[in-house]
Amino acid sequence: MRLRSIFTNSFGILLSRITGLGRDVLMASALGASVWSDMFFVAFKLPNLFRRIFAEGAFTQAFMPSFIASKNKGVFATSIFLRFLLFLFAFSLVITLFPEPMTKLLAWGWSWELIEQTAPLTAINFWYLDLIFIVTFLATLLQYKEHFATTAMSTALLNISMICALWIYMKEEPQTVAYAVSFAVLIGGVLQVGAHLITLHHFKLDRLLFGGWKYRNKKDVKEEEIHFKNLFLPGILGNSTPQISAFVDTILATFLMTGSVSFLFYANRIFQLPLAIIAIATATVLFPTVSKALKNGQEEKAYENLTQAFWLLSFLLGAAMIGGILLAEPIVWLLFERGKFTQAETLQTVFVLQMYMIGLLPFGLAKLFSLFLYASHRHRKAAKIAVYSLITSVTASLILMHPMGAAGLALAGSIGGWVLFIFTVKEVGFGKFRHIILHRRSLYFLAVMPLFALIIYELNGWILTLIR
Repeated sequence: MRLRSIFTNSFGILLSRITGLGRDVLMASALGASVWSDMFFVAFKLPNLFRRIFAEGAFTQAFMPSFIASKNKGVFATSIFLRFLLFLFAFSLVITLFPEPMTKLLAWGWSWELIEQTAPLTAINFWYLDLIFIVTFLATLLQYKEHFATTAMSTALLNISMICALWIYMKEEPQTVAYAVSFAVLIGGVLQVGAHLITLHHFKLDRLLFGGWKYRNKKDVKEEEIHFKNLFLPGILGNSTPQISAFVDTILATFLMTGSVSFLFYANRIFQLPLAIIAIATATVLFPTVSKALKNGQEEKAYENLTQAFWLLSFLLGAAMIGGILLAEPIVWLLFERGKFTQAETLQTVFVLQMYMIGLLPFGLAKLFSLFLYASHRHRKAAKIAVYSLITSVTASLILMHPMGAAGLALAGSIGGWVLFIFTVKEVGFGKFRHIILHRRSLYFLAVMPLFALIIYELNGWILTLIR
């Protein structure tokens, strides 16, 4: 297992998430959990949804196996890039011209007056989708060269851009702040593209794309394109379960009390920190290695990497899950309770965060096991499993949203995460899973986690006496 690459990727993601938390701290201080914060988060939700689907799954996991197998890599890469970019440009143009219907789709429970106020923000933020596709495409080429640091760290550029806008316009009217942050999103996207282009030139991969453009009409890559299409469409569904679930939750939250969209956003940002640093970083690094190993018939090597990564994730995610549940109030208090973000809003966010954290371990481990489904081209199986998880999550959301509010939506997502994990393990093989857990590390895990929970519980009581 490539521990050095994993830790390098984790460090880059950590840097990005720390700057992201800094951005959210300023956002909470400037807008609190208000109508305008809800409006911005709704406007940013759709491009952010596509970013997570593209950057953390579907495109890379469909493109990488097809790219590895392609004999004309430059022509294939250029062909896929141009088709996606033209489609997304046209889509963004339509949203710019008609933003109200898309905004209404994101916030069914809002009045048309509020929709009309939010629509311009939706139009601005949506162009980030085009920029993040370019970033994702270039990042996938860099992953082929087993370079991960640029992509991991580049999100910090987006956050820094938004932090600068918040810092400059902090004392302005909420409407001005929301517009400033929206334009900062686009500036951050341009900076991300620039960073990837510089790195691409360093690895001389720009020559691959120029060659692909030059010979695109002379070399046939129809077979590779069909293979990519067959993997990509199921891959979208297979990778997007948590994102679609969160998207549906945002829509449902518009029917709840004011601030519910913001409670979900702030809590999910904290939840995503350990998930990204530990699980996504590990899966991103292992995917090219596992894909190449399975293609070359080295199945034993692939499963050896799985075993090592499983225990690394189990201990780290297990500790993060316990810490997140027990220390939720001090964490939210430290990060957000200032300015217009009140103690009452802290308590609402704490409950939501605790419900999210219940799903941290299964979501992280499901991400790991799904590598083998995508690396072995079983995208349709992964999509089928994702449908089971999504149906479970949405059904639970509808049941829990009224008795529990926004926290019920978060708990429903966690329930869906457990379903995703169980079915993914079943498809990979319970026999292989049994072989992994029948190890002395299981005894270490069962001994360490309760002791860790007791320590964190006592620490939480001590911290609460200080801050309250």
